[in-house]
Amino acid sequence: MPFLDHDGIQLYFEQHGSGPPLLLLAGLASDSRSWPAVLPGLAERFTLILLDNRGVGRSSQDCAISISLMADDCAALIRHLGLTRVNLLGHSMGGMVALECARRHPELVERLLLAATAARNPVRNNLLFQDWADLYDAGCDRAVWFRSLLYWIFTERFFEDQRLLQLTLEYLLNYPWPQSAAAFRRQIRAIAAFDARGWLGQLNVPTCVLAGELDRLMPLEQSNDLVRQLPNAVLTVLQDAPHSLQTEQPELFVRAVVDFLKPA
Repeated sequence: MPFLDHDGIQLYFEQHGSGPPLLLLAGLASDSRSWPAVLPGLAERFTLILLDNRGVGRSSQDCAISISLMADDCAALIRHLGLTRVNLLGHSMGGMVALECARRHPELVERLLLAATAARNPVRNNLLFQDWADLYDAGCDRAVWFRSLLYWIFTERFFEDQRLLQLTLEYLLNYPWPQSAAAFRRQIRAIAAFDARGWLGQLNVPTCVLAGELDRLMPLEQSNDLVRQLPNAVLTVLQDAPHSLQTEQPELFVRAVVDFLKPA
């Protein structure tokens, strides 16, 4: 399995497909296995680089965590792979990491895709995430805990399919590389500390902001704010899509990514 030793930690990554390089950055508590619904469609057109952020999955979890450190991890991986410039696609927290990487390492970033993310996490979300961390520390029943997260990232349609819900919970409960409670809280603190509003106007990299029409966690106004502040950004709204837009609307997601990254 491919690992990169960097900054005193190990970073797990995978590569799939062929074509221009596209680095996928997952959100809070998520890792390289966050993309199954869109992996086939994207791998037909791009060389996908899937990374477990520090603090999750098979990467080191007992380590310092910040958005800046995760952005530097991305830069280290890009250089390790011998690439000069890549496209970055970040979902939720991963979108924050993508923004920070473009700010700190502009020479490495060709284009940005920011999915269901924001320049700053809303205060409500920070409180919600802290509640999740407290429940995790308190030993909350794991199935109940996972459902409390899923309520925010999927639509009602998802919950109406009881078999799908049960299979999802079984997968999460039996996941072989679970995130520790301590690492989960450190990722939450990293998100709460991130605020790009003061420097977004300095980023001129071509950017597509992908928003889910039904996103409860990062509502559409957050995406509109991003587009207003970024000098070279366009907005694509995926209809009938929640926060986990790549999972519930994979065809629309792949089409939006391909359309934005296709050669002029």
